[in-house]
Amino acid sequence: MLEIKTAKTRRGKRELEKRAPKLVESGKKTLILHGTKTSGVLNAVLTQIYQLKKESAVKYSRKNENIKPFESGGETSLEFFSLKTDCSIFVYGSHSKKRPDNLVIGRTYDHHIYDLVEVGVENFKPMESFTYDKKIAPKEGSKPLIAFIGEGFENVEELKHLKEVLLDLLRGEVVENLNLAGVDRAYVCSAVSPNRVFFTHCALRLKKSGTIVPRMELVEIGPSMDLVIRRHRLPNDGLRKEAMKISREKPKKKEKNVKKDVLQGKIGNIYVPDQKIGEMALPNKSKGVKRERREAKRKNQGDEHSKRRKEDA
Repeated sequence: MLEIKTAKTRRGKRELEKRAPKLVESGKKTLILHGTKTSGVLNAVLTQIYQLKKESAVKYSRKNENIKPFESGGETSLEFFSLKTDCSIFVYGSHSKKRPDNLVIGRTYDHHIYDLVEVGVENFKPMESFTYDKKIAPKEGSKPLIAFIGEGFENVEELKHLKEVLLDLLRGEVVENLNLAGVDRAYVCSAVSPNRVFFTHCALRLKKSGTIVPRMELVEIGPSMDLVIRRHRLPNDGLRKEAMKISREKPKKKEKNVKKDVLQGKIGNIYVPDQKIGEMALPNKSKGVKRERREAKRKNQGDEHSKRRKEDA
């Protein structure tokens, strides 16, 4: 059992805030692990996957004897490493006589195993075996284009499951807007048969086409391999329903008397009530009232003088 500890420093509190659930989740991290026995091909595959996802991946090079993803009790160590590194996707490599060059790709929900896909690696070609112009090499951390070719990805259950897992593994952080000039790589997955997928990594080369939209060419830069599906385990309905929940955002308060225009932007209406000036109580010290009193006093004095003159006369 893991001992629950509270953060005592500001740095620890910031790390806990990063791992806390968010309304819009950030990109998923990948955990790369080795089994009890691995081959040279499998070591190269795990290394190249780590190089492709270097910014959002954690790689352990030690052998792990207790990890057995498809067996009961063999998932405890895997869930522990997922919680420790805050990774929601893992790639586990092992080699045996029964299952040579075996690769297990899985996802976790709340640091518990969500689903698993087991594939065998065949016809592997590393990046070093490809010759190409280094100027078109993709930049580290760039957003990839992922293409799935074949009807099997829509009809065959195993291929549909593999497609979902590969999308989560390769796409990186989800963004709303994307600059096409920054798309410099592509992952191509071709369904050769109901249980075999050809996977390759290509660089995108932009060429003139005579129009605004440039013509794109794919240059294979590796790695490339055949993935043969061996076993897969889907999540149960209850776990899937819980993982697919979407939290509703708090509704924004409606702004009264405000409207938006494409040209003028935000426009507001101000309503001023009718001012009943005749019924307003004026202060006693107002200048206008004093002037009226002086004029009325002078008028009264003038009338009195005129009456006196008439009486004297």
